Amino acid sequence: MRATWPTAEENGGRRHSGSARGLFFALIVTICTLAHGDQETIATLVKPLNLISYRAGTAPPAFDSTTPTARPYSLADLRGKVVIINFWASWCAECRPEMPALQRLHRDYSTRGLVIIGINAREDAATIQRFAKKLNLTFPLLLDPDGKINATYGVVGLPATFIIGRDGRAIAFAVGTREWTSAPARALVEALLSEPIGRVGAL
Repeated sequence: MRATWPTAEENGGRRHSGSARGLFFALIVTICTLAHGDQETIATLVKPLNLISYRAGTAPPAFDSTTPTARPYSLADLRGKVVIINFWASWCAECRPEMPALQRLHRDYSTRGLVIIGINAREDAATIQRFAKKLNLTFPLLLDPDGKINATYGVVGLPATFIIGRDGRAIAFAVGTREWTSAPARALVEALLSEPIGRVGAL
């Protein structure tokens, strides 16, 4: 799968899994010893997850959608939040293991400004609601019945995940599954949540 939305620079580095306490604290020390919002810090933190980083100042495509219960969501309304957008479908075998991990991030960081959004690929509201109930998901799952949002983000395979900073800039994206509750993932979330609002990008 290849995501085609705006120009990105692929970072190397192997994927790490688990929640090794020592690695987590080492990464937190890195965050604390470097200036908050420092691009080099973020670039360093995305590498262990094998994410693809965007160039500084890249803004993500705006979108508007609704949940299966007709609650509206707009990316523009989330300015000031760290946003993780996960593109998924109930029939996607690789998507299913990621959902509980994303739910844990939602549980652990939503009160600090992290927003997890799952954008479904062309399925109906009833299917999405059944999936959410089965996996006990409480973060917003949005409809994309015509695939317009998926296409705007260049998603040609699932799962795909995009990360956006508090200031509205595109940080990085993942092609395929990642360990979203691993020490490197949590360190990246911590770093992004520590950034000031409204520095560079604009939604």
